[in-house]
Amino acid sequence: MAEIERESMEYDVVIVGAGPSGLSAAIRLKQIDPDLTVVVLEKGSEVGAHILSGAVLDPRGLNKLIPDWKEKGAPIKTPVKEDNFFLLSAAGQTRIPNWPMPKLMSNHGNYIVSMANVCRWLAEQAEALGVEIFPGMACSELVWDKDAAGNTRVAGVVAGEMGLAADGTPGPNYEPGMELRGKYVFLAEGVRGSLSKQLIERYNLSDGKCPQKFGIGMKEIWEIDPKKHREGTVSHTMGWPLDHNAGGGSFIYHIENNQIYIGLVVHLNYQNPYLYPYMEFQRFKHHPMVAQLLEGGKRVAYGARAISEGGWQSIPKLTVPGAALLGCSAGFVNVPRIKGNHNAMLSGIAAAEAAAKAIKAGREGDELVDYEADVRSGAIAKDLIPVRNVKPMWSWWGIWASMFLGGLDMWTNSLLGFSFFGTLKHKKTDAAHTGLAKDFAPIDYPKPDGKISFDRLTNVSFAFTNHEESQPCHLRLKDAAIPLTVNLRDYAEPAQRYCPAGVYEVLGEGDQAKFQINFQNCVHCKTCDIKDPSQNITWTTPQGGDGPNYPNM
Repeated sequence: MAEIERESMEYDVVIVGAGPSGLSAAIRLKQIDPDLTVVVLEKGSEVGAHILSGAVLDPRGLNKLIPDWKEKGAPIKTPVKEDNFFLLSAAGQTRIPNWPMPKLMSNHGNYIVSMANVCRWLAEQAEALGVEIFPGMACSELVWDKDAAGNTRVAGVVAGEMGLAADGTPGPNYEPGMELRGKYVFLAEGVRGSLSKQLIERYNLSDGKCPQKFGIGMKEIWEIDPKKHREGTVSHTMGWPLDHNAGGGSFIYHIENNQIYIGLVVHLNYQNPYLYPYMEFQRFKHHPMVAQLLEGGKRVAYGARAISEGGWQSIPKLTVPGAALLGCSAGFVNVPRIKGNHNAMLSGIAAAEAAAKAIKAGREGDELVDYEADVRSGAIAKDLIPVRNVKPMWSWWGIWASMFLGGLDMWTNSLLGFSFFGTLKHKKTDAAHTGLAKDFAPIDYPKPDGKISFDRLTNVSFAFTNHEESQPCHLRLKDAAIPLTVNLRDYAEPAQRYCPAGVYEVLGEGDQAKFQINFQNCVHCKTCDIKDPSQNITWTTPQGGDGPNYPNM
């Protein structure tokens, strides 16, 4: 195919992703210098369409960015009034008291929010300052250039390429997209972003760091009986149904309008390839404590996304010439607090301040070392360092050790500034943790009842996801034979189960078996890119605007 010619546009800063980190960076840049030209490119059909988070928001990042957010009408209306922790068994629950927990675990002063709606509001604030925001513009490639010394630098991105046929060639309605070039490019794509992954691999940004760890979070929004609704109540659980099969836990947040957010997070370092995270979520809802809450209610939305869980040890180097990693592209989630949005916003602010300073000094295309220094020594570091050992403890020694030893470790870090354990390491990737099928027994999951629990494809319809079917499949196999010759043989092809949207199927048996990818169902969670034991699946961006259309996740 002939080389594609594209028009280009020049900006001071190009930002990929209209999530909390990208929008915070855009706002802060314009606050510092209104004359800076800033563009935000969002692959979703609108800002917020691809945003999914629990979410209990720690407002410290927003307080720093927009101190008068209340007066400006931010959609943050539900303060946390009650904070509950439960350890579940199959038939009951034990309340874990709040008083032994470190102060950092308290949700006092936090808010239950829809991060999708918070991002929509942030986009309004950004546009009012003169930021250009283009939704429906998937960024499919990095643009490279040479600096004055002849060294390669990131110079921009290709955005808005559309109309490719299924074989990857331009179709009759092909649009080549544009090159959006900037003095600096911020990658704020979220967890396992495709361009971020390329940058990390090309520059070996994770060398000397622990492998990143992940979880899969599945969430539903329910309207429940007003008599059962307790606005401002936050509940987290551990234990059943995952027990010893996997790490993880649930959340139930009572938002306004008689709605709740309910979800389950499953750590992706589980070994049993027969584990079915989606069905664990559906089974969880039949626990007596949960079922009584949902009975008589109505599910109104569903979605899923991966969560970065590696913490401090897994944060890669954040800068390369011309570009920086922001938010969940780098992995700033505080795992025991189940919060990352505040750190995402703080990273956006820090990156913006570093870029504005560099541009004012006449620089461009170099490394924003001030940004890296801020993250490694500032507010984000102070949030993540005290909790750095909880996730490895959970992975190595299980739930009880993470509760007791992790709690002790957080106390000593908070009060004394040190850990008896030093810094524990993550040993291998989540994909490498997957065990052979012959060493495990299949798990028998109850059939969904259609009232409290639902089959996967029915629930995916409540993610309102859509992909143009004539385009190339955005889920790329490095070797098309591996799903059947390796993964099915050795691991019972776990893609059939770890995907929360039913994208992957094995049809037929024996010589007639076929591996099918239903990419139209994809909710962009990236679990396949993370958990595939052969690391044979690469998630890439479909054409802009495709994917889930979350209303208020």
